[in-house]
Amino acid sequence: MAEINRVVGIDLGTTNSLVAFLQGGTPVVIPGEDGSSLVPSVVAIEGGNVTVGNGARGTLLTAPGNAVYSAKRLMGRGMDDVRDELALFPFRIADDQKADDVLHLVVGDRTLTPPEISALVLGQLKKNAERYFGAPVTRAVITVPAYFNDAQRQATKDAGRIAGLDVLRLVNEPTAAALAYGLDRKKEGTVAVYDFGGGTFDVSILKLHDGIFEVIATNGDTHLGGDDIDNLLMHIALDEIANDLGLPATAEIVQAVRKAVIEVKIALSSADSAKLDLALPQGKRYQREITREQFEALIAPVIARTAGPSKQAIKDAGIDPASIDEVVLVGGSTRIPAVRALVNDVFGLTARGKTAHTDLNPDEVVALGAAVQADILAGGSAATNELLLLDVTPLSLGIEALGGVVAKIIQRNSTIPASATEHFTTGVDGQTNVAIHVVQGERELAKDCRSLARFDLKNIPPMTAGLPRIEVKFLIDANGILQVSAREQRSGQAAEVEVKPSYGLTDDQVEEMILASFDHAEDDLNQRQLIEAKNEAQTIREAVVKGESHAAWQQLSSDEVATIKTAMAALDASVKGEDYKAIRSAIDTLDKATHRFAELMMDTAVSSALTGQTMTGAGEKLGEGPTAPHAFAPAQIDDSK
Repeated sequence: MAEINRVVGIDLGTTNSLVAFLQGGTPVVIPGEDGSSLVPSVVAIEGGNVTVGNGARGTLLTAPGNAVYSAKRLMGRGMDDVRDELALFPFRIADDQKADDVLHLVVGDRTLTPPEISALVLGQLKKNAERYFGAPVTRAVITVPAYFNDAQRQATKDAGRIAGLDVLRLVNEPTAAALAYGLDRKKEGTVAVYDFGGGTFDVSILKLHDGIFEVIATNGDTHLGGDDIDNLLMHIALDEIANDLGLPATAEIVQAVRKAVIEVKIALSSADSAKLDLALPQGKRYQREITREQFEALIAPVIARTAGPSKQAIKDAGIDPASIDEVVLVGGSTRIPAVRALVNDVFGLTARGKTAHTDLNPDEVVALGAAVQADILAGGSAATNELLLLDVTPLSLGIEALGGVVAKIIQRNSTIPASATEHFTTGVDGQTNVAIHVVQGERELAKDCRSLARFDLKNIPPMTAGLPRIEVKFLIDANGILQVSAREQRSGQAAEVEVKPSYGLTDDQVEEMILASFDHAEDDLNQRQLIEAKNEAQTIREAVVKGESHAAWQQLSSDEVATIKTAMAALDASVKGEDYKAIRSAIDTLDKATHRFAELMMDTAVSSALTGQTMTGAGEKLGEGPTAPHAFAPAQIDDSK
């Protein structure tokens, strides 16, 4: 009898996709219509008929304009992101495509977005599962690269919804692999998951202890994979076909070459050499032998790009390679001997007489882990009821504060789901509107980070600068989707936004965020300190100027007034420079010069507040709250708009 609450696990891959479930405590991949566990992530549309998988691969050779593949690389991305690689893809962009809009691809007689294309792949996996169970399947866990940004995650959820699936959870692919590994091994320790698939690369460091899987660091590149290796081989073959045989790179030739180089790549994982042998138009033939030595020299720059994120993940985890008990290989590209050699070297396995862990099928391990997570969400079984999965967010999240500095609210590598709250205030008297600018990244200034969203908190009652208490709350759900809310606590005015970044961000920007934060750390910190010092100088100066009309000013001696004026002049001079230490010194001098003045003002304010007031009322009148807000404010907006 079919299980009513069945939840399946899906690996929506760049090259191949799989669907799995837990059977008798063991994750099992559900075979497709042809008996294969792998469903190629290829969609073809001919004469209104849609085919997915192996059936669609033939269309790539005969009518490539009617087929599309590697749609995962296009998920949540804009035209500017993929312009260069489209030269190797037989995809026609819609005539009305906008640069800042989601991509629209012409496939056969239809125009589809990447989420719609992925939905067709998911739909085929759904059919496979329903045929296997003999019952409807409507709920699923879908895996995504750990470094997928918010737009790419949203696009994946959209694809599931279009396919008629309730996506209960998006699980990072390395984490899913760790689940499959942990279920199989039930071993404690530290595990690195190196996931090098067709289109993406991820590396995660996990702690396994008493059934708890905690991701303590993650890194990677959403635009690096086996496709890049294929493209290197394709360029060589296409150039030689054009130069030596005089044949242009038509769509049919490109796809024939692509199929051949993939076969050669696979063969070179076990053989010392392999031959490219293609029958081409006009009765011509292209032949070339490639040795493993030549192949490894060609792809060395591509696989070397995985070393940096791997080393950074180890550093972020606060461990050394010798502390890593096992390295799990995921993705078809990890079958390449040169890749395995690099992994053994980067993670220090060779020196310890060990090798990367390859017991689990690298093509299936992510889907197997997704099945484990699906079983947990479905209510669990004896095999999973003790398992707990803790994931992390790969980049810090915060808002732009006064002067353009970043107030980080959720730190990088924080365990998710996560929430955090910070308090801010206004920087201008009578301000009624505040613009909240949400950013992601490791740099100290907002201009150097990735902009995620902007929204306004309006209709704040006009108050003295520093008096409003604005509570900003960040909430990241289990899918890594961010929601930000802001509330002025005294008035109750509130606003919120679910972060859905615009398209058009390049993956290089995301990949370089962390490295840039280290490269520019000293300069960023100096610039931040300068901005904060100038902000503080402006605040204290305005307070002194405003205080000159206060009754307490008249109680100061002429010498005290002269000392304050001298300190003010010194502060004004220091602010014109770029030395934050000089500004801080001038602030301290002015602070000491106004110490008695501040005491006189406080005495006057307390006497006034206590006249006929309860202690609670006096506290409210003085503007006191349970805690003092940060001495910086979100970026201001023009109230007149």
